[in-house]
Amino acid sequence: MVLQLMAGLMMILIGAELFTNSVEWLGNRLRLPEGSVGHLLAAVGTALPESMVPLIAFMSGGINAVDIGIGAILGAPFMLGTLAMFITGFAAWILRGRKTGRKIMHVDAVDMKRDLRFFICMYLLVIAAAFLPQWSKRYIAILLILSYVRYAWNVAHSGNAISDDNLRPLYFSRRVTPSWFLILLQFWLGLGAIAGGAEYFVAGISRTAELYGMHPLVLSMIIAPIATELPEKFNSVIWVSQGKDRLALGNITGAMAFQSTMIPAMGMLLCDWTLTLSAGISSMFLLFSTAGLYITVCRKQCLPITALIYCGLAYLGFLVVILWSIL
Repeated sequence: MVLQLMAGLMMILIGAELFTNSVEWLGNRLRLPEGSVGHLLAAVGTALPESMVPLIAFMSGGINAVDIGIGAILGAPFMLGTLAMFITGFAAWILRGRKTGRKIMHVDAVDMKRDLRFFICMYLLVIAAAFLPQWSKRYIAILLILSYVRYAWNVAHSGNAISDDNLRPLYFSRRVTPSWFLILLQFWLGLGAIAGGAEYFVAGISRTAELYGMHPLVLSMIIAPIATELPEKFNSVIWVSQGKDRLALGNITGAMAFQSTMIPAMGMLLCDWTLTLSAGISSMFLLFSTAGLYITVCRKQCLPITALIYCGLAYLGFLVVILWSIL
């Protein structure tokens, strides 16, 4: 079982890395604004692994499919709003803060407030939908999709065009400027690896849950999101080390915007959208973390590194509650 989980994880991560790298080059060749690359292309690209997990789970129709799917949908933004924020802040403190005394992230306060405000509003709507009649959920799903389209439109028209300095070389090319064929080839191969790895990983979660008698929702909210959120965490740490704070945080908040609208909308359309106690607990800690960030940015008009580090307390609190309930 462990080997199956690891194999699925490796396929997801390799596919996500290939896909993200090719998407960044697409943004560069199309001369898209930096906001589009960081908040949209890179964010959606690295969000595909956790997006594929619930989709494959719902389509499999297994006994634990709904639990795994809903757990993955809610677990992904939870990991981003708590653990990914903590890792990004801790990396900034380790790589720069201790040596230079720099205490804030170089991000646009207006962009941060926009992203956090959008996420909090959409996530509250997602949680509220669980307590509404089933017929109304399809309309809420449509509202979530339209809200993200409007968000994407606003983001796509912000910032300057991304430069070559922000790009790593294309993996499938040795040329400084890769051809369109190689960019698209890497794009589709990466997407295929993500889909195949997600299907294999979902099967491993289900079998592990049955073997150890653990609730699949807990596994899918802890194990799957940590694994599938690694691309966002990895990319953000790289960008922080290069001093590109806007791309680092935009990758996370952009993915959170996508995962609080498009993915829950998919869940509402494909299953009976109900939340368990574990899902409710994770939602409470996530809202506590993101609301704290939003209030901090509004009050100080900047983003202190310590505010990101404190997000780790929400993740730790969730783990303590879940482990205590199991034991």
